[in-house]
Amino acid sequence: MVDWIAGPLAYPFMQRALVVAVLIAAVCAVLSCYLVLKGWSLMGDAVSHAVLPGIVLAYVTGLPLAVGAFAAGLFCAVFTGYLRENSRVKEDTVMGIVFSGMFGFGLVLFTKIETDQHLDHILFGNVLGVTARDLVETAIVAGGTLAVVLLRRKDLLVYCFDPNHARTIGLPVRVLHYGLLVLLALTIVASLKAVGIILVIAMLIAPGATAYLLTDRFGRMLAIATLVATGSAAVGTILSFHIDGATGACIVLVQACVFFAAFLFAPGRGVLAGRRTSPAPSPPPAS
Repeated sequence: MVDWIAGPLAYPFMQRALVVAVLIAAVCAVLSCYLVLKGWSLMGDAVSHAVLPGIVLAYVTGLPLAVGAFAAGLFCAVFTGYLRENSRVKEDTVMGIVFSGMFGFGLVLFTKIETDQHLDHILFGNVLGVTARDLVETAIVAGGTLAVVLLRRKDLLVYCFDPNHARTIGLPVRVLHYGLLVLLALTIVASLKAVGIILVIAMLIAPGATAYLLTDRFGRMLAIATLVATGSAAVGTILSFHIDGATGACIVLVQACVFFAAFLFAPGRGVLAGRRTSPAPSPPPAS
């Protein structure tokens, strides 16, 4: 077991990959708790797909790709909110239209513009190709996002749980709404190198969903989600080295396995655990 873990870490590129994966997993885990509580799974999906045209346009104009991705993701979130507030269409329908339209627009741009970027690396990430500069950039974005979320965690919790109550007690609901969207866009930007714009949605949902099955307290939910996400990131990164598989996909696969294990065996909540602990039926009364 020691050789299985230490062997891949003898290579510098694996060391950088592991650090980036754990950083991304930590910030995604914390944010995922709020997204699960708020019911914004589809919003994460929408923003993650919508960053593609921003990446392409940033490449054409010579801007950092992260800037284009953030701008496109934020535009998608704000435009979705505008359409929802000014039409009869429901929010999930609006998000489906906006993110699919922007994703399609990005694909058209990518095929028409000559670039040295590989589409697979954008869609699925390339964590093994992370450089020292990428590591620093990811640490700054992920660390800043994580710090803001933890600093305002109580206000965000009240807003996600009951926006009307948050408004009643004087919290700036609109600021919290768009602030959470900005944090979501920043998290997706930080995750581009590790898992790409397709698989990041799993890292934004699976840890929080797993923790939600295991506890009713939000503080414990944050801790469990972070433990699940970072542990899955470490195991998935090392596993990808041994099986010669895509690192992002391996990380997501490990997280999915942990979720289904929690679904089946969570104490007092799991499907199989509930069946084992349920009382046996009483015998019929004697005639």
